[in-house]
Amino acid sequence: MKRIISLIVFGLPALTATAALADVDGDWHGRYGHMMWGGGYGIFGGLMMLLFWAVIIVGIVFAVRWLSEGQKDGSRNDAMEILRQRLAKGEIDEDEYARRKKALED
Repeated sequence: MKRIISLIVFGLPALTATAALADVDGDWHGRYGHMMWGGGYGIFGGLMMLLFWAVIIVGIVFAVRWLSEGQKDGSRNDAMEILRQRLAKGEIDEDEYARRKKALED
């Protein structure tokens, strides 16, 4: 699930930028003008462009934080699993298991 969301967050801007740059005639100045000053939506277009990039950057920051938090929890769960396996194999006794489990949970 996290991979799908990260693909959406990182891949969607790349796809939209590619589609926006596709210009069949090579004459985009004549049809649309400059988005911020020469035509289009005037200063509102420029503000929307800034808002768009702010949303993209904030989305990337949240995605990176979310993905990195998942890795931290995963390593803690892996350590608990290794500890359980060592107890099951008889490498450590129950007192050692309880002491290490408490250290991992803190």
